[in-house]
Amino acid sequence: MKLVAPLNAFGRADLAMAGGKGANLGELVKNGFPVPDGFVITTHAYELVAQGSDTREHFERVELPEELREAITGAYAELGGGPVAVRSSATAEDLPGAAFAGQQDTYLNVVGEEALFDAVRRCWGSLWTDRAVSYRARLRLDDSEVRIAVVVQRMVEPDVAGVMFTANPVNGDRGQLVVDAGSGLGEAVVSGLVTPDHYVLRPSGEVVEFTPGRGEVVVRSAAGGGVVHEHHESVGGAAGGGVGREHPDSQSSGGLLSGETLRELAGLGRRVAGAFGRPQDIEWAYAAGRLHLLQARPMTALPPPPVGPLNTFQRRVAMILTEYLPERPYPIDMSTWVSDGPAGLMAKVFSEYGVENMIDGALHEEDGVVYRLAPAKPRLTVRALATPFKLLARALRYDPARWTEDPRFQAYLKDVEELRSRDLAAMPWEELRRVPRQALAVARPVADLRAAYLPGVGLALLRLMVALALRGRRGMMGELLLGARTRTSDANRALERLAETARRTGALEADEPPKEFAEELEAFLAEYGHRETASPLLITAPTWADAPEVVLDLVRVLAAAPPERKEQERPPLRSPGLARRVAAAQAGITFREDSHFSFMLPAPILRRSLLEMGRRLAAARLLDAPEDVFHLRLEELERLRGTDDPAAARLREVVRKRAAKREELSGVRLIDPAAVHPVADAGTALLTGVPAGGGTATGPVKVIANPAEFGRLEPGDVLVCPYTNPSWTPLFQRAAAVVVDTGGAASHAAIVAREYGIPAVMGTGNGTSVLEDGKIVTVNGDTGAITAAP
Repeated sequence: MKLVAPLNAFGRADLAMAGGKGANLGELVKNGFPVPDGFVITTHAYELVAQGSDTREHFERVELPEELREAITGAYAELGGGPVAVRSSATAEDLPGAAFAGQQDTYLNVVGEEALFDAVRRCWGSLWTDRAVSYRARLRLDDSEVRIAVVVQRMVEPDVAGVMFTANPVNGDRGQLVVDAGSGLGEAVVSGLVTPDHYVLRPSGEVVEFTPGRGEVVVRSAAGGGVVHEHHESVGGAAGGGVGREHPDSQSSGGLLSGETLRELAGLGRRVAGAFGRPQDIEWAYAAGRLHLLQARPMTALPPPPVGPLNTFQRRVAMILTEYLPERPYPIDMSTWVSDGPAGLMAKVFSEYGVENMIDGALHEEDGVVYRLAPAKPRLTVRALATPFKLLARALRYDPARWTEDPRFQAYLKDVEELRSRDLAAMPWEELRRVPRQALAVARPVADLRAAYLPGVGLALLRLMVALALRGRRGMMGELLLGARTRTSDANRALERLAETARRTGALEADEPPKEFAEELEAFLAEYGHRETASPLLITAPTWADAPEVVLDLVRVLAAAPPERKEQERPPLRSPGLARRVAAAQAGITFREDSHFSFMLPAPILRRSLLEMGRRLAAARLLDAPEDVFHLRLEELERLRGTDDPAAARLREVVRKRAAKREELSGVRLIDPAAVHPVADAGTALLTGVPAGGGTATGPVKVIANPAEFGRLEPGDVLVCPYTNPSWTPLFQRAAAVVVDTGGAASHAAIVAREYGIPAVMGTGNGTSVLEDGKIVTVNGDTGAITAAP
């Protein structure tokens, strides 16, 4: 129960006693890094004075017990009694996913015992500022479990100081270090008071990029304690002779730091990152010809490393996954539907035909959370030698027009219905925990059906393509495929009928919807409610049945006055042979859409079973909410023998850490869109993408970020969205055009856009960030250009 101890008494395992900052600094000292001498006033000291109070005012007024005053005074005397830096070190800061940067207080150039006691009190109190409490709440940290230590170090009076990141915080490149430097104390750089010298370095310390700072403010120690801010006119870089430019290290680099100092910094940075096993955010100071490390913590919100140039296959996989993953998968997604749902089972189909790594391993996890999308290069196996013969044999044997007659499909529907009929709420835990695997097993036959019938789809499309080429009419392919009846088009027509009922009965304005509309809505959800709202790969995303408000928003859009536009009509066919080939190709398109529709039938069962387990764990106070179960992996749930299993007590902390990591990555993309959709020179256009639906249309932009915003679309708007799936396509009946960040000409959205005859541009990469609501644009579905219009 030490109240005070030197820094070298602590290491990374002493978080509970020394807090994040103190534990990390102690680890640096143990590893021989140049850290200023200091000591830690431990969390035991905080607990001694807390007395059950959790207000800032209490800690700033509290009288320190005599034994604590003596311990602090003795440690301060051992440092020489001179100026010190006093830094807060909470048990929940400087951790992966929870940096707490700037949330607790730091006091520089503290002189004298009474000033030191006062700074310590203020550090304790800073644990209870509104901003710190709010930050903890966002990261699901229980206030009652947080403690705070205080780090006291000999004050370093630097010529130059700043921050170093051991990976590039902008692009995620782990092969670069980034250094920001300013004259005087590093507080000016850390707090953003000054525009610092900015260096991008290779691991060797070689400068890749240098941007001179402006030297607007220099923070220095004041006589007698505290700091002063010296304001200077902005001088625009080293050449202007700004503050601190006379430093001898400024000569070779054109900035405040010499090449030798930069190489030393880079070497220290590499070693610190190696010691902690991950990229670090480091505060440093250069004083009297020597570098000092003042702080090190894991970098947070670090983008994934840039992917190398993607080949054609990798880019295609990345296009599919970015379209189908509008949000970061949860751990429960990764251990269920991502691996055993549509994408995972299609990877098994590819494997059967001798192609490995098509999707497997594309999503990389860190601290239990997906942080990066990087498709591997496909690899051919010996099975690929037999693929042409296997494809031809299956194409001739399995007719896509008759796939619903296959006994395997009929058995699949029966199994789904049997599993759906079970009462999950009445099941004992032992039975309930088996249901997710059963739901995944039920879905597997659809993958077998796809493997069997997709070759026939390819053959039908190839035959039609050849027939058209021989007639010199290859350009008619898209027009001839229009009009294929699919479960997606059935759902869209059913929504139109529901919208008509809503118009006729006034259902959307009524407090209590009329019986006719309520019954029709119930029948619609029974038939189509298993459709995904956001993604077919994420079991955590609600279905239409889970979120009927999404359906009602679609009905509201469709019930508005429709624009004058007719669906595309297929050209008449005079050749019976060509008509048969068109019918076969259309049957292939139908199979592709309808097998996906059927594949999603077990998804709601899987989702409900997981949420039922989450509900029981929340009722037992092992989770805060049923949805917290999404932060767990299926294996972790399966290992539990019940809510009274002693192992269940650890779930809350697992959930908290993963939730914090997910929150940290909330603004970080899984992959740079430019790597998937290379940005082309748009010329006079606002942006360009893949042309996917012919013609042009002009209208006001309406950016729809997710299904919860469906109701914002008005007839004649240009729908701009980050992704689409079949659930979005009813909106196309009212949109003037559609512009999508992801996807290509063969995606569901592109096919339906062509059906409705509206221009579509896919794969823009950044349309949702470039275009703003209300801006009038012209969308050219033939060239893929979006231009400003009067």
